[in-house]
Amino acid sequence: MVEPKILRGKTSMVLYDGSQLNGVPEACFQESFWQNRDAVLTTVSGRGSVFVLDSQPNAWVLRHYRRGGLVARFVDDHYVWLGAERTRAFREWRLLASLLKQGLPVPRPVAAAVFRRGPVYKADIITTYLRDTHSLASLINDTLNLGPALEKIGRTLRAFHEKGVYHADLTAHNILLDLSNEVYLVDFDRGAFRRPGSWCQGNLDRLKRSLRKVAAETGTNLRESDWQRLKFGYGA
Repeated sequence: MVEPKILRGKTSMVLYDGSQLNGVPEACFQESFWQNRDAVLTTVSGRGSVFVLDSQPNAWVLRHYRRGGLVARFVDDHYVWLGAERTRAFREWRLLASLLKQGLPVPRPVAAAVFRRGPVYKADIITTYLRDTHSLASLINDTLNLGPALEKIGRTLRAFHEKGVYHADLTAHNILLDLSNEVYLVDFDRGAFRRPGSWCQGNLDRLKRSLRKVAAETGTNLRESDWQRLKFGYGA
């Protein structure tokens, strides 16, 4: 069970899982803190950088919130302050805690931090690292082994949608599979609970576009039979 606790600083707030930690130094949210301890296991490029950390005895993922699209050209990682509970980091942390409580396959939230400066803030989140997993995007060409997993991916997405879980960026990069083809969803920034509706189909359409893009980048095409297999698992 996740136990939310909050540490308040002069210009910062840290939300963390009291069942895992006794407290979280603000320095833990700085890349340099881990680099100085030779504890950065790997770096994943994307919108900004995501760091996999050796936190002993576990591994964590540290992600700094950055904007995307045209706005990022002018405002890289600042957001308007409307209160701690409305920050991107706190909302994602609490959503993950709720999803975990409901038995949905997501990474466990560890800590989230917001650093306020006047009317704006920056934010970071730490979650547990899902070991021995690979993204659906990285497996797109492994049709022999991926095939049996597609129906399971569909069933997993259906489970999230039936509980009203909206994923704001449902792409092939945010669906992970482990060695037993267990399925996980990651990166719930801007995710939320919604009453099931047309957005469910929108989520699937977003995923299909992502799969087509990833396949094209690797010189292949998304086979319609593969997509139908995923939809069969979903029940559509």
